[in-house]
Amino acid sequence: MDTASAAAPNRSRYLQFAILVLAAGALYPIMYLRQNFEVSLLEAMRISASDLGELNFTLGIVFAVAYIPSGILADLVQPLVLMSFALAVVGALGFWLATWPSLLELRLIFFGWGLAGGLCFWSSLLKAVKLLAASSEQGRFFSILDGGRGLVEALLASAAILLFRELSTPADAATLRMEPVVYLYSITAILLGVMVFFTLSDNPDAVIRRPAGAATARGERFAWFGNILQLMRLPELWIVAGAIMLGQSLFFLTYSISAFLETNLGMTALAAGSITLAKLWMRPLAGFTIGFIGDWYSLEGVLAWLMFLASLGLLALVFLPLAGHLYLVLPLVLVIGYLTYAIKGLYWSLLDLCPLPARLTGLAIGIVSFVGYMPDTLLPLYDGWLSRPLPRAESFRIYFVSIALCGFAGGALCWYFHRRNRRAAASAAGS
Repeated sequence: MDTASAAAPNRSRYLQFAILVLAAGALYPIMYLRQNFEVSLLEAMRISASDLGELNFTLGIVFAVAYIPSGILADLVQPLVLMSFALAVVGALGFWLATWPSLLELRLIFFGWGLAGGLCFWSSLLKAVKLLAASSEQGRFFSILDGGRGLVEALLASAAILLFRELSTPADAATLRMEPVVYLYSITAILLGVMVFFTLSDNPDAVIRRPAGAATARGERFAWFGNILQLMRLPELWIVAGAIMLGQSLFFLTYSISAFLETNLGMTALAAGSITLAKLWMRPLAGFTIGFIGDWYSLEGVLAWLMFLASLGLLALVFLPLAGHLYLVLPLVLVIGYLTYAIKGLYWSLLDLCPLPARLTGLAIGIVSFVGYMPDTLLPLYDGWLSRPLPRAESFRIYFVSIALCGFAGGALCWYFHRRNRRAAASAAGS
């Protein structure tokens, strides 16, 4: 009887977690259709590559600005409400995209996607996962979230490519070829929004509940400022933010591996693309394995070793004589892919090592996201700054080496956090 009663809550938690993984994998791919369909997308939308770059820049800026407000919102509204709303909005805007509107309307669509994904979804997702996972499960839950998200994205992309190929011919207009792809992502997002709303449970710890009449107008005005100051005084939160920022730098660099293989190692576009496609499948593999290792050993200790090894892998890619040796390049890139995806899957679990009030978890996620995802905005600018005065091969070498150094710094920070936590635990046990 006791076993059955304990199994029921676990089944409910795991079902809710599975829905969150599906939702996370389905929300964002429609915003980045350029990854697999850029040429046809440009033709269907009747815009230039620079216009598409502007749209994606708008999306990134809205994400960055929304991180901290999204944390505040996640502490005020139940995650199921925010996430289901975000999924519905993203799907509805996808249907608008399928009408292939003007550039002005496209700007509104991308702006709306940024608000839905950044303001309503992101912090709510991470907070919901953190509340579902027990303290001993944080590593596996967050790593499976990232790995499962990658698997869902890969499966949806495969289905989209199949629709693109089978429901039209190359002679058809790009609008006709792209419509089924956009509809697939839009309908999937809306359906998962419905599933989130009816499957995810309300959590009493998920929102701030004020006693009736407890807050004055002046207190309301300054409450969030005080909450932010309270969190900013936590050194553990800054350590986690720094670790995520340096780990995200390693992950973001992997977007340039294909171009590095072509430019620096002389590979064909087909060979380089095939290697990086194989690397993508390391994401679910990393997500489904590394979290258990982190929970069994120590989250910050495992993350330190992952960053050290990923940085060594990048240096090997730059300095070893690999040109013409595909049999060496492929396993090295796969190892780098596994390590960087493992880093991305594990670093959010560090949040459980911070002494956070449950009521401020969303705000903490927003603050950490704002700092931690700065590489997504800054590294493209840094790469462009390097490439202007230097030959591309030379700028790539400097770019890769400097990010490897960031990885070493991230590993050292995580190891410091590991030693700090061990000392604190030993001190608490002694007292």
